[in-house]
Amino acid sequence: MKQTNLYDLEGEVREISRKTKSELRENLRIPAVLYGPKVKENIHFSILESDLEKILSVSETKLQRLSVNGKEYNTLLKKVDYDPVTDRCIHADFYVLDPKTPVKLNVPIRLNGIARGVTDGGGRVFQPMRIVGIKVMPDKIPAQFELDITDLDIGDSLHVSELDMEGIDPLEEPTRTIVTIAPPKSESVFTSALEEEEALEEELAEVDEEALEEGEEPEVGAEEEEGEEEEK
Repeated sequence: MKQTNLYDLEGEVREISRKTKSELRENLRIPAVLYGPKVKENIHFSILESDLEKILSVSETKLQRLSVNGKEYNTLLKKVDYDPVTDRCIHADFYVLDPKTPVKLNVPIRLNGIARGVTDGGGRVFQPMRIVGIKVMPDKIPAQFELDITDLDIGDSLHVSELDMEGIDPLEEPTRTIVTIAPPKSESVFTSALEEEEALEEELAEVDEEALEEGEEPEVGAEEEEGEEEEK
């Protein structure tokens, strides 16, 4: 588990209007809002787009020491909205942390090392779960969870229960799979095709035995011929 870094961020109070938001974005500033359990009234402000992009450039939980109108707040970047066309940030939500109030958030999961099943057996790393929901006190918020997959062979998996959750309440089932080492793709395809071929051979063998017992030969393609007649 990696601890969070604290980013210094400077904000400027703004007016609430669609025109103001557009003007801010033209000047490369992002409209934002500040709220929290101890904040009586939401504070609307703006930050430099470049400052926000620096925070977002690292895939981990971010905490900020945010200064707005001469007052400092310890915050969590809670949400960022993006333009669907340009993919630029258009709005950000900052949550003011209260030392005595737990917070719910999603934390990224990072895999370290190269699995033995990959290096020795040509397996593939399959990670169906990349973030985990938690409930935690502000002073214990992790930047990300880390898992070492070096010793995993083909077929091995790691689950939520194996994350370092000391002092943290997980909001996910402990049995949920985070990562598993799958067999090589070619092997999977070959095995699947082989199993289908063997199943077909067994089915045909059973049909042959039944036909021989009744003294008749099995009709191959009877269903296709009936289908063709119906279409006519």
